[in-house]
Amino acid sequence: MEGCMSSMLGNTPVQLSEALQQLKNEHPPLLDRLDELLKICLKVENGDNAKEHFEKLRPAVIEFFAELEPHSEREEGVLFEMMAAYIGRESGPIAVMEYEHDRAKSLIGTFLENTKNGFDSYTDEKMKQDAALVKEANYTLVDHFSKEENVLFPMAERMLKEEEKQELLERINKI
Repeated sequence: MEGCMSSMLGNTPVQLSEALQQLKNEHPPLLDRLDELLKICLKVENGDNAKEHFEKLRPAVIEFFAELEPHSEREEGVLFEMMAAYIGRESGPIAVMEYEHDRAKSLIGTFLENTKNGFDSYTDEKMKQDAALVKEANYTLVDHFSKEENVLFPMAERMLKEEEKQELLERINKI
């Protein structure tokens, strides 16, 4: 079965190359930020000084998004492209990863668009609806990062040639 797709998905632990480990190491700070956002969303959802917490949500989301974007570009613009040369992008892991990136960005973008003109006239229900967008983006990204760490990165480690791993490192370090 050497060379078949199942060998790329093997269950044996994989030592990640420097580039893939770097991408993986970017997840914990992003996950910490997501956790902070989720806590704010839950306070809004529970009506616990909802307006006060909702006012903190937009700047926190903007800050998170600014941190997410370069990470996302390193994955989409470099890693996914390199992997797509082997496994395509129309279906399978790359299609799923790109869909999840797009979904999270869309949810965050909708939240930012909805709140761009302030929210003084927001009802509690409207605050809950918009906070729910951020909450859904959180769940999407937490699950997404897990898939990358447990499936995609090990697959890339097995799939990419050593010179490609070096190219990956060089290219992601330029972003």
